[in-house]
Amino acid sequence: MERFLYLLLVTLSFVVPFLYSFEKKRLHFIQYWKPYFLSIIIAGLFFIAWDIYFTIAKVWSFNDTYLTGLTIFYLPVEEWLFFLLIPYASNFIHYALLHFFPSPRLGKVSARYVAYSLFVMALTITVFNSEKIYTFCSFGLFALLMLLQIIYKFHSFNRYILSFLVILIPFFIVNSWLTGLFTETPIVYYNNEENLGIRLGAIPIEDIFYCFSLLYTSILLFEFFKRSPIKQKRA
Repeated sequence: MERFLYLLLVTLSFVVPFLYSFEKKRLHFIQYWKPYFLSIIIAGLFFIAWDIYFTIAKVWSFNDTYLTGLTIFYLPVEEWLFFLLIPYASNFIHYALLHFFPSPRLGKVSARYVAYSLFVMALTITVFNSEKIYTFCSFGLFALLMLLQIIYKFHSFNRYILSFLVILIPFFIVNSWLTGLFTETPIVYYNNEENLGIRLGAIPIEDIFYCFSLLYTSILLFEFFKRSPIKQKRA
């Protein structure tokens, strides 16, 4: 059973949001499956390439005890599924919240202040940690994303930054499992020489910014690809 743990974590995280996507009376999210999966795949290809490189460079590695043993380009098949299924499930939460609770969002000034603050913070950490490759890349990419947000003022940010706080709840549950909080040994090992060594529970702090960059990139692509906005609940 242990050999299927990573596969089970990824699959169970995906199955409920996916099945609920077919519900027709309210959200009916499956109607957007083409642009949604396209955005996930395009964003995922970049992060998978990153993942392959980091695996080869031993920035992180995988525990064979919890894997089926199937590997594609240095990555276990479970990791490939992670980049397809987890973004679907995570960003489904955002659109479900947007549908059922459409009002809460940051104002334009507040959103700009948050983006500027996050950019300065991420850029500072990036500049002073160039020797730690995971820290440098995760915070560097996040800083670039915040810079693009400042320049182009993507409207999705005003709400997504709030949704992400909710998405962090299942993120911490799944990632804590992957990083060994609930198992004898971690499913994913991190080389602490390549990160800040700051952990939230068992999770390296870099994972949060890595996760945001992956998910928000797919959100921006999805909003670009889909032809009509998701219908929001009307009063």
